[in-house]
Amino acid sequence: MVQRVQRGHVFGVRNAAGKIVSWHVKYRALEMRDGVSTRVLKSHKLCDRNEKYFSAACKAVRDLCDQFLQGINPTAATDLSVHEFWDKHYLPFIQQHKKPSTVGGYVQIWKQHLSGHFTPYTLNDYRTHIGSQFLLGLTTTQGLRTLNHIRSLASGIFSHAINLGMLESNPWRDVKLLGRVKPAKPTAHYTLEEAENIISALVDHVDCQLIMALSCFLGLRPGEIAGLRWEDFDPRQLHIRRAVVHGIVGTTKTPESVATLPLLDQVIIPLRLWYEKCRLPTEGWVFENERGNPQDLKDVVRRTIRPTLAAKGIEWKGLYAGRRGAGTAVIELTGGNAAAAQELLRHKHMSTTLQFYKRQTQTALNEGVRALEAAMRARALGAGSGAGTGSGSEDL
Repeated sequence: MVQRVQRGHVFGVRNAAGKIVSWHVKYRALEMRDGVSTRVLKSHKLCDRNEKYFSAACKAVRDLCDQFLQGINPTAATDLSVHEFWDKHYLPFIQQHKKPSTVGGYVQIWKQHLSGHFTPYTLNDYRTHIGSQFLLGLTTTQGLRTLNHIRSLASGIFSHAINLGMLESNPWRDVKLLGRVKPAKPTAHYTLEEAENIISALVDHVDCQLIMALSCFLGLRPGEIAGLRWEDFDPRQLHIRRAVVHGIVGTTKTPESVATLPLLDQVIIPLRLWYEKCRLPTEGWVFENERGNPQDLKDVVRRTIRPTLAAKGIEWKGLYAGRRGAGTAVIELTGGNAAAAQELLRHKHMSTTLQFYKRQTQTALNEGVRALEAAMRARALGAGSGAGTGSGSEDL
């Protein structure tokens, strides 16, 4: 299908006497404004009016207009397949402007869900109902969060095509989830007891003990752990300054993630042991590979942590389960102080802490029920001083 191109609007410019003296064309073009590619309306003079170019609709003027717009419209006005657009335009764009962790997530969604779906389509022949039916087919296997990520990426691809002048409208703008969505599985977390059991099981691997302690007791993200340098540690503090994702050293996930955290004994003990085993370094990566670069924690997990835990019958829930467990433990141990957990996990918004990192536990449930029971007992004692009141047990 041929991509739609601009035909332009030809108009005449008049002199002071009101007579048309020249022909111009209005068209849209992309301009960078404050670092953002923006479509703007512009005009260009085609020619003076004379016997050859006597009318805006005459062939001679139209030919001049078409000739000028050839340099404005996409090259050869060719409609790209969605795959071609991803490879040539969208992927290079996000690699330049997005964090490595974000790019990694987009690439995973593309490969797992969108690549096969978009194979038959070009940018211009894709329609809204195709996207809605596609998401409907995923509702039995994917949770709401995954479906929203898929929809967001697909919409972003077409939105970028619009901003490059290769498309006029975004078919994913009105894509809806038509069916009942599969309930999302609760995210896993480690209890304090589980964290202690894991670290004890890794007694022969001090580096792995430190990795798990940083995750389970300080709530560091895997990329922040991989990005630690010896210079980031004071005797009782840890300064989080960077993150390493997919081997790329970069900034932390958010500006709020740059912070100083107090060290507790559960972290200091494996830290000192690993420090001594590394021969008391004064600088460099805390977890370093044989090439002197930050260690890929996925390799550490695959080769050492998971096999060691499996051999001792301990369930592996992932590094992020340690971070979630740290947030949950802080909230419970401080009597429900979510602000303390927010500062530990360095979330910009409290809602993130409560929605994704405060896991429901039986302890919290029991404490809540007991508090409710005590409140109701106090009310009953207060009401019992009144005359003529009964227990109401006969109604049960």
